[in-house]
Amino acid sequence: MATSAMGKMRRKGLAIMAVQTVTPAPVASVDLGPATALSCRECGTRFDLGPIFACAECFGPLEVAYELPTGDPEALRKRIEAGPNSIWRYAPLLPVPADVATKPNLNPGFTKLVDAQNLAKELGVTGKLYVKDDSGNPTHSFKDRVVAIAVEAARAFGYTTLSCSSTGNLAGAVGAAAARAGFRSCVFIPHDLEQGKVVMAAVYGGDLVGIEGNYDDVNRFCSELIGDPLGEGWGFVNVNLRPYYGEGSKTLAYEICEQLGWQLPDQIVIPIASGSQLTKIDKGLQELIKLGLVEDKPYKIFGAQAEGCSPVSTAFKAGHEVVRPQKPNTIAKSLAIGNPADGPYVLDIARRTGGYVEDVTDEQVVDAISLLARTEGIFAETAGGVTVGVTKKLIEEGHLDPSLTTVVLNTGDGLKTLEALSGTGQTATIRPSLDAFRAAGLA
Repeated sequence: MATSAMGKMRRKGLAIMAVQTVTPAPVASVDLGPATALSCRECGTRFDLGPIFACAECFGPLEVAYELPTGDPEALRKRIEAGPNSIWRYAPLLPVPADVATKPNLNPGFTKLVDAQNLAKELGVTGKLYVKDDSGNPTHSFKDRVVAIAVEAARAFGYTTLSCSSTGNLAGAVGAAAARAGFRSCVFIPHDLEQGKVVMAAVYGGDLVGIEGNYDDVNRFCSELIGDPLGEGWGFVNVNLRPYYGEGSKTLAYEICEQLGWQLPDQIVIPIASGSQLTKIDKGLQELIKLGLVEDKPYKIFGAQAEGCSPVSTAFKAGHEVVRPQKPNTIAKSLAIGNPADGPYVLDIARRTGGYVEDVTDEQVVDAISLLARTEGIFAETAGGVTVGVTKKLIEEGHLDPSLTTVVLNTGDGLKTLEALSGTGQTATIRPSLDAFRAAGLA
């Protein structure tokens, strides 16, 4: 490798998930819609579409390059609006075949954008505040979006087994998508996940394997397995299919803008695990601008982490370009990735857009879950508590303008992380009589 390329990698602090020890078999011409190639995010080198994720020139991450629609933006808007109420309405902008909606899949997406007026009052927001509630997806998290795209790549490349390393939500999404699409699944999780996520990942009938250690240990194991003959025929949605998988997060950007009347939000608060979701939402917003589907105007992107796993927040506030790994210790296990692959790019986006990256304590996470539930009737998992808690903190610190249109992401259902609210329960226990009810002071 050239010295300059290696120096750039060190400057950026890139995490090399794995260097494959086997070369993937050549892939015949595949139909992935408008996708034309894979492009290195660092050096720009292009590769044919295939099950690869790292640049052979500089080890930078690969992402999908497109030949996007051209012509009248209004015609494209109408085409999208006439599509199905799922992410497949955006098929012309995704690496999927045109007939994707007819294939057996879970049809995720087009979840509610909630006008959070009660929460806005609590937080002192005078502009519009929305919660993009992705708990309405088939397995109750945003991961259904990314897995749906990865499944189409797995079909195109002839894989028979779907797999992943997961902090919980992705395991369930892969298990469900594999069951629906007719794949075998074998997914890997840290051994100490929340029980709700374990059950949801196991119920679909695939293999669920607990690994002793944290998510980063699980990810390293999967990176070894993919280069071993044992992994032949396996599509790891967040490793060798990662460039396609990541594109599913763009649909959050598309939906938010369409639901706002084809307008960009002024500010958006996004949880950070690997950082891929945040970077792809930014990519989606940029694509909408280039296509003329929304008016080009400034927007700010804010990242949210839990204090017990805040490598990106720590780097941002210190003014660093390198994200130093941390050992996770937080109740927000879905965000507990101590060595986030896209961390350096999150820093770039937050700084470029004038946003910020902040973190909150576990106690603040729990308080924020309760706040969102009692103001808007949305029961968020711990990641949602992180974004709401960080939003509150950003307003208090003066980083987020309460007079602007702001969107906060809730990426999963609170029923998966009940342990975080173990102290929540009955207001009172009484005998079945009116006198007892009065005596409890509840009348």
